[in-house]
Order: sequence, then structure tokens, then C-alpha cells
Amino acid sequence: MANPTEGQTTPGREFQFTVQDFTRICDLIRKHAGISLGDSKLDLVYGRLSRRLRATGIRSFAEYLQLLERGDRREWEAFTNALTTNHTAFFREPHHFELLAEQLRTIKARGPIVLWCSAASTGEEAYTMAMTAVDALGSATPGVVIIATDIDTEVLETAKTGLYPLERVARLDRALVQRHFIQDASVPAGQVKVKPEIRNLVTFRQLNLLQDPWPIRPPLDAIFCRNVMIYFDRDTQLNILKKFAPLLRRDGLLYAGHSERFNHAEDYFRLRGRTVYEVVPAASSEKQPGADGKIR
Repeated sequence: MANPTEGQTTPGREFQFTVQDFTRICDLIRKHAGISLGDSKLDLVYGRLSRRLRATGIRSFAEYLQLLERGDRREWEAFTNALTTNHTAFFREPHHFELLAEQLRTIKARGPIVLWCSAASTGEEAYTMAMTAVDALGSATPGVVIIATDIDTEVLETAKTGLYPLERVARLDRALVQRHFIQDASVPAGQVKVKPEIRNLVTFRQLNLLQDPWPIRPPLDAIFCRNVMIYFDRDTQLNILKKFAPLLRRDGLLYAGHSERFNHAEDYFRLRGRTVYEVVPAASSEKQPGADGKIR
């Protein structure tokens, strides 16, 4: 679909949508959530926000943006949810969970171990962290706390249920599914449910990585922030990484996405292995006594 020209509506579109509208949307979501949208996202933005116009009964993007700029809190939440991309899976990038298991076995005597899943989406990543902890430490109560946050409130509600379509676990090892999921008459047909002992290890909360301060207390043993930084510009990335570093213990690890590189943050993190970073000692949290690792 061709881009709209200045001040004009593209033929065939249900709602008036101009270049100025798109520019304002990009500016709002960047300031609010740090998400940088290029020109190639114009059709995606139109499609996703058109649903909000229908839901609110508003007839133009200009009117919808006025609603946002008046500070409508509920619509800001819906706006952010609509423009947030959520793509996740159980045991995605499995080498990370092999390393996490090794890390947990190394520090198991420390207790409590605190992990942060900073872009939890619908919960698969956080629950995979919990399953890894249970299997690595051989206990349904492994002394591990997982804080799972996301900016999108809708996906967090899905995550809290622990309910997933069967196809989401189709590629997992059958024995793993039997250990960690319920599939019986108590679960809706065509779905599986994460077992209570796994769900009990995870606390879900809404958090915008651009907010300040974060309701997270050090020391943390690991932060998972995978395939999130690709949506931020370098300055925003650096600001977030600066805030990650003092939350981590000296031997804490930052797990990144497969296409993310943090060479511009060498004062805070250095590459340890395949998309895994260790905190630079001078930037870690262990010089901060009395931290309890809990979310407030």
C-alpha cells in the first residue's frame, strides 16, 4: 500500500491517515516506550491503530491523537499495547537456557537466586527460566525468584494464566511437557497449562523500561533482555544498559537477543559468549549492601 502524501488520505483506507499523523504517532511511542518506528512501519501502524479507532468510535487519526494528547490513561495503555511487538516461544534460543542451568548449578548455595525477565510478553520466556531452574537444581522449590515484566498489560494477563495452545509446546521434548504442563480435563480442550510449581516461581508486573526509577532492587543474578533492544536507538539502549549493570552481582549475566550487540556499552558489559554479557566489575551491584532483589 502506498504511503499517504502530505495531509492526504490514501484511497481505500477506512480512516483518514496522513504523514503528519504517522509522524506524531512515531514521536509519541518513542517518547513513551523508546520504540523507534521507521517509515516501513506505516502500514503496520495504520492496521493496528485502526482497531483502536473502531473500538473508541473515533473517525480519524487526528481525533484519536487528540485523545492521547489529552492524557487519557486507559487509551495510552491500549495505544502502547497495540504498537508493541510480541514474539516469543518456549526455549527460544536454547543455548541460553543451557548456560542458565550451568550458572544456577554454580551459584545454587547462594540463595535466594533472583532473575529478571525484562520483556516477558505472554510468559513463555519466564516460564522457561523457571523450568530450567527446577530441572537444573532438581527441586520443585529451587530457591529461585523470577521477576517478569513487560510494558504490554494485555500479554501479561495471558502470561499470568499459564494457558497455551497445544501447538506452542508441540516441538518441545515430550518428557519435558509431561513434567511441567497439565493436560487433562481441568484444562480447556486444545490447550496446556503450566504447572503450579512453575507458575509459583514467577511474579508478573507491568514495567516500562523507559520509566525512572525501576521498581527493581539489586542484587540480581541474571537479566534476560532478548530481542528488545532492536526496537530502541543506540542512546536509549545505552541508558537502559547503564541501569542494568548496577542491578547485577559481579558474576551476574545479561542474556541478549541473537541480533543484538552492545559494543557501545563496554564500560558496563563485556561479551562472555554467544549473545551473553557479563557485567564489568566496577559497574556491578555488590558494593551496594542490604539489597534484597525484590520488586516493589
